[in-house]
This record gives sequence, structure tokens and C-alpha cells, in this order.
Amino acid sequence: MSGICVVLEERDGRIGRISWEALAAGKLLAAQSGQPVSAVVIGASTESIANEAATKAVNNVIRVEHPLLAHYTSDGYTIALHQLIEKESPTAVVFPHTYQVRDFAPALAARMNEVLIGDVVAIGEGPVFTRQLLQGRLAGNYRHQGSGPCFVSVQAGAFRADAIESGSAEATNFTPTIDAAQIRTEPGEPFRGSAQTVDLGSAPLIVSVGRGIKEADNLPIVQELATALGAELAASRPICDNGWLPMERQVGSSGQTVSPKLYLAVGISGAIQHLVGMKGSQCIVAINKDPDAPIFEVADYGIVGDLFEVVPALTEAIKAAKG
Repeated sequence: MSGICVVLEERDGRIGRISWEALAAGKLLAAQSGQPVSAVVIGASTESIANEAATKAVNNVIRVEHPLLAHYTSDGYTIALHQLIEKESPTAVVFPHTYQVRDFAPALAARMNEVLIGDVVAIGEGPVFTRQLLQGRLAGNYRHQGSGPCFVSVQAGAFRADAIESGSAEATNFTPTIDAAQIRTEPGEPFRGSAQTVDLGSAPLIVSVGRGIKEADNLPIVQELATALGAELAASRPICDNGWLPMERQVGSSGQTVSPKLYLAVGISGAIQHLVGMKGSQCIVAINKDPDAPIFEVADYGIVGDLFEVVPALTEAIKAAKG
């Protein structure tokens, strides 16, 4: 067997960011073993998304096409990918950890007498796959055993989509054999989360505020800093639970998962539920008056001080630097 297959997910005619993150994980696996990487797209007509995938640094793009794949069904995807995997014999199949993948990938792995190592946040030499347990309080390391392919799904924000280089790959077609009688469910509307006016997951700069702000009337202090930086304003759960900011701005295990270039945590102690949602940030800067706050354990830079003194001073310095 040879090669890594990364299954990309299409939504509204485009490949989502988490699929590119899965591709970054696949390329990391390939770098360990010197194997080629294939991007896999699925549908009834995949030309546009295949062209999008072909702009990345992959060895080839595989278009899995069949009229019965026009709309997502667990049966259709499981059957089609099973046949593709038997043909290509990859050593690993990587997925983004989405609602759709959680629906069909365990069945696909079981059909091939394998298990899905789901929601992976890191890949070490071996390879060793790391998953978080108990909302991030523990980390478990897993290895694949057996002669079949290793099935892995990766958590949003755990791998850097912008680390993938550009390329120009050729596409090949694969037509699975599917009978309508094998599709036991009616296609439904794709799962959609609650409507959001802000997508923190794609924000390059985030200023996030915690309970250290004390009361809602003090939020403009942090908002002014976010505006000066050109950043999105986010928050830990207590702020949103109190109704001081909308729930769509919450970062953490019960909110959004983010991976910006800069994450500035203001008055956030660093509960594990919050860290789970922002640990993929490239640079973490923490401002907190408690020198023992857990947030400093993950921060690249830390300022121990009163946010009501530090934040206005920082805001003024940023404005001055911009002229």
C-alpha cells in the first residue's frame, strides 16, 4: 500500500477551511513516510472543486463521481469511498472532523475492519495521533495497528491551512458502482449551525475578553483595542453567558474554535474549556493581573498587570504606531 488520501468536503460549491486543515495534516503524515498525497473530492459533478483542489501542492486529485452522489447520503459516501480505497490502497485516509464526516466515516472504517481515530489535534512521529479527552483535561496518544488503512479525522484549528503551498495537480476520475437500492435514506438538507454574523474561525486577529473585565460597561475598553488592531472581538464563556456579548463570539469547547495569527487574551484566566478553542493560534498574548493564571502556560507573551491600565496604554501605542 502507498499514499495518503485526504477527503475534502464541499459546502456551497467551495472547499471549506477545515478541509484544507485536513490536507495539511495529510501532508504532515506524508512527510514522515515520503508518500504521495491525493486529494479526494466527491459528488455528481466535481470539476469546479477539483480545480480548486488542484491549486494546492498535492500529487493528484481524484474525482469520485456518480449521479447518486449529487446529494450527500451516508450510504452513498460509504460505498463510493470503500470502492476507491480498495482500488488505491492508501496507507491512511484523512478527513476533516465535520458533522458530515462523523455521520459516515465510522461506518466506512468499520466496513473495512478498522477504527476511526477521530478529532485528532496533533500528529507525532510514528505516527502517533493525539486526541483530547474530558474537554481537553487529558490527552490520549493513539497508534494505528493492522494491515489496513488508518482512518483519521482532524479537529478544526489543529493544523494550519495556510501552511499548504500552491501547486498544479492533475485530476483523475473514479466512477464507483452504486445502485439506487443501496441508498437507504433520503437526502436531507446539509447540517448548518446557527446563523452567525461573524466567523471567528477565519479571523486573522482576535482580541478576546474574559471575566476580568468585571462588568459590561467596561467592554468598550477592549473593543477600542480590537478596533485599533483591526481585530475581531471575542470572549470567554462567562461573558457570553451574562449576555454582555452574543454567543457567536464565544471561543472554547462550547463555542467557536479559532486559529488566528494573533490571539490577544484580556482578563482571561485560561480555563481548559477556553484553551481548547484557541490553542491553535500562531501567537498568543495574555494580559492578566494574576501571575499564576493558566493562560500564561500557553501564551507566547504575557503581561502581568491590571488590564484597565495595560489595555488603554497598548491601544494608544498601536494608534501612535499607525500614525
